[in-house]
Amino acid sequence: MPRQHVPTSVSSPRLLTCAIGVAICATSVAHMAQAAESTEKSIALDATSITGEAQEQTSYKTEKAQSQKYTAPLVNTPRSVTVVPQQVLKDTNAISMQDALRTVPGITFGAGEGGNPQGDRPFIRGFDSQADTYLDGVRDTASQSREIFAIESIEVSKGPNSAIGGRGSAGGSINLVSKKAHLGNSFDGGFTWGSDQTQRYTLDGNYQFSDTAAGRLNLMSHESNVAGRDTVDYDRWGIAPSLAFGLGTDTRVNLDYYHLENNDTPDSGIPYSMPASGRSADRNKANPDKPNDGGDSSNFYGLDRDLRKGRTDIATIAIEHDLSDALTIKNTLRHGSSMQDYILTQPDDSKGNVNNGSVWRRANTRVSNVDTTTNQTDLFGDVYIAGFKNSFSTGIEFTREEAEKSTYTVNTDTTPATAAATTNCTPAMIGAASNYNCTSLSNPTPNDPWSGSITRNYAGTDTDANTRAIYVFDTLELSSQWLVNMGLRYDHFDTQYKTFNASGVTTAKGKDTSEFVTGQFGVVYKPAENGSIYASYATAATPPGNALGEGQDGNPLNGGTTRNDLKPETSKNYEIGTKWDLYNDRLSLTAAVFRTEKDNARVQIDSTTYQNVGKSRVDGVELSATGKITNQWQVFAGYSFMDSELVKGGPLDVINEGNELPNTPRHSASVWTTYAITPKLTIGGGAFYVDDVFGSVANTTLVDSYVRYDAMASYKLTKNVDLQLNVQNLTDETYYDKAFSTHFANQAAGRMALFSTNVHF
Repeated sequence: MPRQHVPTSVSSPRLLTCAIGVAICATSVAHMAQAAESTEKSIALDATSITGEAQEQTSYKTEKAQSQKYTAPLVNTPRSVTVVPQQVLKDTNAISMQDALRTVPGITFGAGEGGNPQGDRPFIRGFDSQADTYLDGVRDTASQSREIFAIESIEVSKGPNSAIGGRGSAGGSINLVSKKAHLGNSFDGGFTWGSDQTQRYTLDGNYQFSDTAAGRLNLMSHESNVAGRDTVDYDRWGIAPSLAFGLGTDTRVNLDYYHLENNDTPDSGIPYSMPASGRSADRNKANPDKPNDGGDSSNFYGLDRDLRKGRTDIATIAIEHDLSDALTIKNTLRHGSSMQDYILTQPDDSKGNVNNGSVWRRANTRVSNVDTTTNQTDLFGDVYIAGFKNSFSTGIEFTREEAEKSTYTVNTDTTPATAAATTNCTPAMIGAASNYNCTSLSNPTPNDPWSGSITRNYAGTDTDANTRAIYVFDTLELSSQWLVNMGLRYDHFDTQYKTFNASGVTTAKGKDTSEFVTGQFGVVYKPAENGSIYASYATAATPPGNALGEGQDGNPLNGGTTRNDLKPETSKNYEIGTKWDLYNDRLSLTAAVFRTEKDNARVQIDSTTYQNVGKSRVDGVELSATGKITNQWQVFAGYSFMDSELVKGGPLDVINEGNELPNTPRHSASVWTTYAITPKLTIGGGAFYVDDVFGSVANTTLVDSYVRYDAMASYKLTKNVDLQLNVQNLTDETYYDKAFSTHFANQAAGRMALFSTNVHF
């Protein structure tokens, strides 16, 4: 069958693994020779302290966000910001963005299919944030499943923040901070073996070429099945080189590149059950549908034909110059390209077939390419105006985004339902009678000899967008006790699309231009140097075409309907909170009360027309504790309460007014803690709770609450070798971590044991 070719610079992950092994051996020899000359050398990094004796565990507490748009330390920043540092990523053995963010309450993940693509789909404070992910402060538009082998930390900003991130960001945004070259020599090679045939190899080596130049290389190879799931597997590899020149001087240049490829057998999910009548129209929020695995949670309802390939390439040039001791200018130029190519068999319950023990195999397919080029110039530093200190950041952004989307044609037409029938998949049709498009709920067979046709469908949609923006942020120190935080951003966002048939003939086209101003304002009172009390207000704007067809777009630009009102959706956030650094600044405690509202939301008012008449609201409370309680005892914990409501749904959704928002649990909490029993032995564990989650705004599909427990132990075998054991989902809980609005939910992995060896110099 035709497939889109995925170009590779390394023919397979097996070769990359060999390359990693050779590099480890070669670099180890060089570093051991250097260590013989100077074993006392110490290198201090943001996330890790590396010494000649041992790799010290660093604090979970973070003082300041990486982005210069945050003009004050976190304790003086009047909004909820959570930073997941490198040490938490290491201790929890997180390997993906979704894996890492389970430690942050208030974030859930939604499922994808064909229209809403596969990939990371975070919901922050109840709002879809799939298009609100950034890499080093620059938007990363394309849908993808993000790795973290080359990531230093993850910053989560909660609440509308278009002033910082630009368009979208109704619930917040996620910024990935990459690993960059630095002064000093360091080396870390990681080997992880585990249950379900897990093999993961990573390398992170930094070498200082001269007094002011250094290079860093991160490599990764990963293979695994999924605990508790049949057939599903992951296979990926990546490389991320970084060069830096002028380190320690007034002018610094960073050259960074990131490449990731994956070739997976995707998880098709578990179908929802149906009402006893077998009709989807009889679903209701008093008795919502839940996933039904037919009595075996490992059941896989896809076929061996299923595939998911992806490729991401990101190249960045950043030049930074200190105009003075208090003033710096920086220019960042980035080009990124991301591709997705998949055929996913969705377990379809739409005809009530699940009730009779059968599952219809419906194909979701996608071939998409997204290219993004951004130039961002920032000026930041400290200035005194009328005797008052201003920590400021200002800049301009120009971005060009191009998205191409098409599909496969998968022929699954066998025995269509008659006009009077309520199902097109019955037990009698299981197997050959339906050309294997109908399978058993209790005993599906992925290796069925399906022989339907698959051809490339070159009909699709192209979407282009241009962003021009200017922004300014300032923290004004009125006194030692009073601070004012301000931010303002202007965006000019124009986008256009065209749909075309398989012959390339344009069948429809349209365009839209949006101009909007967003901002933030906060007042901070410091009753003591180590604490703050704040009140803040922030806004966000989501224009038509925000996601370029890559995610769930509540403001659609195309779709075969009349758009008589294309205003951007607007969101606002009111927040009151307090932050305290205790125990000699070792431990950070935060608390916040907030209200997030989305007004002017675009809703479909009839079969052909959209209007901006919708409204939704989330009221909530957030608590967190991060850092060291004692020198031996660390904690990374949080709690989130969210009371969500669809306030206005428009004519078609008036029946759903008052319902909870999808993917918005009322309660969620996480705690991860470690304790160093001896200088060499550390033990730790975590508990993660998520309340019931509705999949749809109609509240007719739901996944139950769950508690997951993890445990770890690490031991410093020598000054250069660490051993670590992680057991994830300790009780082998069967739970669902992604709820789609209809048809299916995704089951999380079962119990998994991972044994890691880290070699560092």
